[in-house]
Amino acid sequence: MIEPVVLVHGGAGNIPTTRVQEKIDGVTKAAKIGYKRLLSGGSVIDAVEAAVNFMEDDIAFNAGYGSIVNLDGQVEMDASIMDGKNLQSGCLGALKDIKNPISLARLVMEKTPHCLLVGEGATKFAKSQNVPILPPGTLVTPVALEALEKWKKKGGIANTEIGPDQNPGSVGTVGAVAVDRYGHVAVATSTGGINGKMVGRVGDTAIIGAGSYADDNIGAVSTTGHGDTIIKYCLAHAIIKSMEKGLSAQDSTTKNIDTMTERLKNTAGAITISNKGEVGIGFSSARMAWAYQKKNELHYGIEHDQHCKELIEEEC
Repeated sequence: MIEPVVLVHGGAGNIPTTRVQEKIDGVTKAAKIGYKRLLSGGSVIDAVEAAVNFMEDDIAFNAGYGSIVNLDGQVEMDASIMDGKNLQSGCLGALKDIKNPISLARLVMEKTPHCLLVGEGATKFAKSQNVPILPPGTLVTPVALEALEKWKKKGGIANTEIGPDQNPGSVGTVGAVAVDRYGHVAVATSTGGINGKMVGRVGDTAIIGAGSYADDNIGAVSTTGHGDTIIKYCLAHAIIKSMEKGLSAQDSTTKNIDTMTERLKNTAGAITISNKGEVGIGFSSARMAWAYQKKNELHYGIEHDQHCKELIEEEC
């Protein structure tokens, strides 16, 4: 039997110092939520969905309610979920006015013959599944609109982070991977994209093999960072293929991120779990918030070479 693990990330990039603690708080809570769901009888799909749902509802992250906006000041979100048991997947691109995109992505996986729905088609599908459609603009926050104005004043440099001391080319995306006692794996990834992106732009998060991949024969990966670069490199699938050739989860993650960054000159991060429960965490950006729970141990970090560990007391 494998020891179950739920591992999450809150985005890789130039995370401002002012946002470090809220990122750590968010990913540690998300990891615990996903792990509790898994151990209480949920599947690995249930676990990654629950972890990502929490981060989509947390304004500290660029997903769901914390999403950045496009050039027209609108939130357009991407998401993907994948089951390693049968390679089934559900993806969404340029999605508007849905509180939890990852849950709708799961419905795409389970209720349609397709892998990817976008834009108006995705909204029409949501209505058919009785998923509530929020009033237009509900997900647009004053912070996101302010960030767009700053982005324009700085000359329109792609930026995925928002905050008082934001830096261009910063952080975006949330994700989770999990393995259960039988070696089944799953992945879920969700994002608001890049600040000031063109209307209709879809990034790596919506694309299987780039932003997400899961295969029970090997493991699961969720990526984050410069999405257009991640698409070109097919980062999630590249990590999986390196593991298939014999590299560990950690070595595969580090090797492929470094190779992608060296060749394409943009940064990324990824979290990886093997079907044996091995963990891989890597990023070529300045920071990436991550956390995982295994047994009663909570592991987390955000800086390079940082790995903190806490014991979790059992709940009554």
